[in-house]
Amino acid sequence: MKKLQSRHALAIRCFHWINFAVLAVMIWSGLLIYWANDVYRIGIGRFTLFKFFPESFYSTFNIGFRLAEGMSWHFTFMWLFAINGFLYISYTIFSRDWRYGGIQQFAYLTIIFMGAGSLLTGLAVYKPTQLAWLTSLLGGYQFARFEHFWLTVGYALFFCVHIVQVTRAGWNNFRSMITGYELVEVEKPSGD
Repeated sequence: MKKLQSRHALAIRCFHWINFAVLAVMIWSGLLIYWANDVYRIGIGRFTLFKFFPESFYSTFNIGFRLAEGMSWHFTFMWLFAINGFLYISYTIFSRDWRYGGIQQFAYLTIIFMGAGSLLTGLAVYKPTQLAWLTSLLGGYQFARFEHFWLTVGYALFFCVHIVQVTRAGWNNFRSMITGYELVEVEKPSGD
């Protein structure tokens, strides 16, 4: 026999899905910004093995020539990212809802530090003169930009691993992150 059992609180579900939408906009707008100076590649000397991102990528997704638009979207959604992240962490601490397994706790703690790193490196890149102390603390403008870029790559990797884990856990797990409930198997009472 199966019954519905509460799994995820409404607040956790809201914070989770807001983060998903906000990070999607942040990555999209970040690509609009990155287009203006796409310097990162993997290579040896002048020989490039892999370039982030080829010109065809920019033209296919209409990303080029939209720097100001990207900066506007990025800076606006940065505040939503910061506020939602702060509320998410606060809720988790005060509600004592930090009940995940050890690996999930480590993964989400890593994401918290990545979020803080993204905010700090993003501010250092956005306002390097006004926040010269922060930019300097992070190794200078170029290094802060490099850190910001690789944190974004980290989010993309986290998302891929997260999707694999959700898929492996099954539909019931995904449904519980939408509805808050999961179906669980319960033993039929004996003696009936």
